[in-house]
Amino acid sequence: MTIQTDYGAMEYSSEDLILFSDGLFGFPKLTRYLLLRLGEGEGDDSILLMLSVEDPNVVFVLINPFFLCPDYSPVLTPEELACLDVTDSGDLSYYAVCVVKNDYRENTVNLKCPLVINPQTRRGIQIILENTSYEYGHRLGSFPTVDDSGNGDDRSGDSC
Repeated sequence: MTIQTDYGAMEYSSEDLILFSDGLFGFPKLTRYLLLRLGEGEGDDSILLMLSVEDPNVVFVLINPFFLCPDYSPVLTPEELACLDVTDSGDLSYYAVCVVKNDYRENTVNLKCPLVINPQTRRGIQIILENTSYEYGHRLGSFPTVDDSGNGDDRSGDSC
């Protein structure tokens, strides 16, 4: 199949799609998405674009939350795990939706409502994490940075 996007024509097959049967918050009717890798390597999932094949004008910027916050620890309910056909949340992939602003210093990431995908079945859901300190709009500039020596440099005093 071919889809026309702002990035040109893209070829894909049904096996490439991620299915969110309930849609995403604010987009309940859009259920089929392509993940486009922006990283250098084949397995690099630190930053992705997620493009709706039903409306190619709808594109989300996703980031691997563990890339930003290594101690990120989402806890799924048994119902959410069942919905994704797994018993162990370690079998799943997690992505946080980024809100990109004109002023890059105002960009945020939603750690409270990650997208959770079963890479084997290519089915996903968006969840709301309960009883956590994760925020809907965590500023990207508030995460610790890593200097060239590999040491963390937390300039904000905030933790994930």
